[in-house]
Amino acid sequence: MNSNLIVLSGDGVGPEVIEQAVKVLKAIGKRYGHVFNFNRRLVGGAAIDTEGTAVSKETLALCQKADAVLLGAVGGPKWDDPLAKVRPEDGLLALRKTLGLFANLRPVHVYPVLVDSTNLKPEVIKGVDFVFVRELTGGLYFGRPKKRWQTEKGRKAVDSMLYSEQEIERIVRVGFELARRRQKKLISVDKANVLESSRLWRQVAIEVAKDYPDVTLEHMLVDACSMRIIQNPKYLDTLVTENTFGDILTDEASMLAGSMGMLPSASLAGVPQPGKRIFGLYEPIHGSAPRHTGMNDVNPIATILSVAMMLRYSFNLEKEAQAIEKAVEDTLNEGYRTYDIMSKGKTKVGTGEMGDIIAGKAGG
Repeated sequence: MNSNLIVLSGDGVGPEVIEQAVKVLKAIGKRYGHVFNFNRRLVGGAAIDTEGTAVSKETLALCQKADAVLLGAVGGPKWDDPLAKVRPEDGLLALRKTLGLFANLRPVHVYPVLVDSTNLKPEVIKGVDFVFVRELTGGLYFGRPKKRWQTEKGRKAVDSMLYSEQEIERIVRVGFELARRRQKKLISVDKANVLESSRLWRQVAIEVAKDYPDVTLEHMLVDACSMRIIQNPKYLDTLVTENTFGDILTDEASMLAGSMGMLPSASLAGVPQPGKRIFGLYEPIHGSAPRHTGMNDVNPIATILSVAMMLRYSFNLEKEAQAIEKAVEDTLNEGYRTYDIMSKGKTKVGTGEMGDIIAGKAGG
């Protein structure tokens, strides 16, 4: 198979973790006879400095023609001015909207060897394995009106949580499809006791559930969900939620896995179904970590696992995806750790070393 990928390394530690993911992809390609062509473009602060915009029209056009997109992270103190007309995050939002990436999948898997790497009791997190389905192109981040203005009494600002029936229906359907392949239980997260948009969300979820009689639908308020993640995370399996709630909850859930450096994500432009190839953008959930730039110490595993998701969803290469996931697990089982998941008696390695070890195992 010959595939064309757009690589957007981004800012901060983005280029460092991206290089490890590319390394692993090349190893998989060599092992299984696939060719991955990498076209590198700018996004975020790097694009602002060079091209005057967070993502250029040319880059967006190339992404639309590619088979998939691999992204590092964007942002940093250099561009962190609340009054700036262009921000690195604008590039990320433009990618999501232009490419139709409405479904964000964020799996939370606790590796047995990392149960002692968190602040929670091992018996609470052992065996945790669930996935968030986050709506990605609606809600507060995209709704209108969105503005700031000056009044006689001071400054005001507004953001609108806007959702259409169609937007809710398609993301809930993604949740049901994934739940059908897991434990056949879907939790729909909302704030229906307060928000009108959440009441519509719940109503649509109930309507879509009629197409999935084999899946049990449960409704959970977002505040209750945030508590359940800590109190009894093993209760969770497949969750679907709107944009802002999903953003916050998945960062909280990352602590179950030991570090944000352990959690991958896939942003898809369609409903995943067995055997179906879907265009997507793949990235770790962590940010650009500017204080760690160039230190060769950040954890590349989230980015490497994002590549496994790319092979699974955009290329329908399940065997190759599992080979990467096994390489990661074997590496952890052998005691290799970056600083964020380091514990007594383990072998501390840097970003590049971790990438080399995993690529070596993935390549057979």
